[in-house]
Amino acid sequence: MKMVSASKYNRAERELKPAKAYGLGASAFYNRAEITQDETKPNHLLVAMSSDRGLCGGIHSSICKAIKADVAEKPADVDVKIACIGDKSRLILQRVFSDKMLFHVSNIGKKPSTFGDAANIANAIVESGFEFDVGKLYYNRFKSVVSFQTTTVPVFTVDAISNSDKISIYDDVDSEVLQNYCEFSLVNLVYFTLKEGACSELSARMTAMEAASKNAGEMIDKLTLKYNRTRQAVITRELIEIISGAAAL
Repeated sequence: MKMVSASKYNRAERELKPAKAYGLGASAFYNRAEITQDETKPNHLLVAMSSDRGLCGGIHSSICKAIKADVAEKPADVDVKIACIGDKSRLILQRVFSDKMLFHVSNIGKKPSTFGDAANIANAIVESGFEFDVGKLYYNRFKSVVSFQTTTVPVFTVDAISNSDKISIYDDVDSEVLQNYCEFSLVNLVYFTLKEGACSELSARMTAMEAASKNAGEMIDKLTLKYNRTRQAVITRELIEIISGAAAL
């Protein structure tokens, strides 16, 4: 299991490097245009980017904890909806926020995610029917083999982009262009967060499998020692009985 986890992690790490360009490229435009979200608006969408697979430490629970903390801080008049990408986050959040669940996507993490998978997820967000004012993608950012950081990336709407003061510096930007770019950048961000999450998950699973292999080895050694001592005690007892019987004759 340790070798399998290491092989999958190495592949995920190789795929993450080119995927970073998608996330950085999508965020560069929003940063240069100084586009922000108005947290006082009523409709908020929180997307948990997890997967269907476990045995990877606190990867999924950390995302759910961040969402729970965010929901707890929001005013009562804010309409919060949650979209779960992956069954693990759905199982955790549905118990607490069953009335806030918008939709969920399954079959995530069993195979390496593709850009087509990201497009399907982005399409589900766009066609969910929920007109959100503030959107966030919660994901685990890969830092090293033994560490990750749960963070968020904003999902901007067309209105937020068009109302930016610096959007006028771009020529020939009409509503159709903004709509197309907004949807395309959403796919890029989803793809980027999927790859970041997959790399973090597989590195955590590799660490967990390494610890499990070590614990199993130590347990086998202890049981082997116990077995040998018990066996030696049985042999010694039988020898004593034989010698005692011979001496009695």
